[in-house]
Amino acid sequence: MSHQIFNRALKIVGFVALIAAFAVPAANAATAKNTIVKKQHASSKASASKKVVSTRKSVRFVAGTKRRSIIRVSVPPKPSFGQIAGLHSAQDPLELKSSVALVIDQDTREVLFSKNDHAVLPIASLTKLMTGVIISGAKLPMDELITVTQDDVDTEKGSSSRLKVGTTLTRGELLHLALMSSENRAAHALGRTYPGGMGTFVSLMNAKAKMLGMTDTSYVEPTGLSSRNQSSAQDLATLVNAAHGDPMLRELSTSTGYQVAVGSRTLQYNNTNRLVKNPEWDIGLQKTGYISEAGQCLVMQTKIAGRKLIMVFLDSAGKLSRLGDAERVRRWVESNPVSAEPKLNVSASAKQANG
Repeated sequence: MSHQIFNRALKIVGFVALIAAFAVPAANAATAKNTIVKKQHASSKASASKKVVSTRKSVRFVAGTKRRSIIRVSVPPKPSFGQIAGLHSAQDPLELKSSVALVIDQDTREVLFSKNDHAVLPIASLTKLMTGVIISGAKLPMDELITVTQDDVDTEKGSSSRLKVGTTLTRGELLHLALMSSENRAAHALGRTYPGGMGTFVSLMNAKAKMLGMTDTSYVEPTGLSSRNQSSAQDLATLVNAAHGDPMLRELSTSTGYQVAVGSRTLQYNNTNRLVKNPEWDIGLQKTGYISEAGQCLVMQTKIAGRKLIMVFLDSAGKLSRLGDAERVRRWVESNPVSAEPKLNVSASAKQANG
């Protein structure tokens, strides 16, 4: 009996030992597997970290490459009508940068200086002087409110404007901005809202030019953005003389700065002609203009050495050179006595630029 009990106990111990023998490798295997998984996870993190670092480096490299690979192409400016016609070949004693120039005594109509003064060229925003003449002459209410619309947005040259669609200003404010700061949307809105519409307004511009004897002049719109608005220095001198007779046009065109309230904002505008702020100049009326077809343009009524003069500069080479030409003429007039003042007449041996 005891022998049987002993054998059973031995069998039980052997069975337990057998189970333990199988359990240890399994546990070791599970531990090893867990360790492998952890290592793989850690390896994945490291790999991901490397990828992130690598990606960041790649981004920095690519960005750097993009910056280095930017190619700035210098596009030559579109030649003006005057350049195409060869008007810049004319040499003058004052070495003006404008291909067209005219200086006359406003009182006596004596021509003091002329250079290609009969050439017919685009006149850019000098157009706005005639726009001002028509608006002022119509005696329309200057306090009438006018709203800028999509029709006033420039589709000719794609120029920008701080007068957003929906902006409402008075007619007087729009005229001020058009003459002083050459605001295109302001000028267009003035023509669009004229009694009878834009067609009537442009017809009046051309009729006024004809009445003044401006036989070389034609207008198709009130801003000057179109190169089909054309005139000669002779005609423009006539226009400056007529516009100078209007006190409102004198005041608005020579204003140094002007503010308008647009919603909750106040916009500051300045004169496009810096000479109006120069104490050495006594300017009674002025207007600047520029489109690529016209070059840089400037007309002025001014007093120099006791004489009232009208100056016209068309198709100047640069924005500052038209002012430089005005300065050269002023020094020339001041350095020559009235009685002995030479008369300079220069013309280029080129065809007239009629567009």
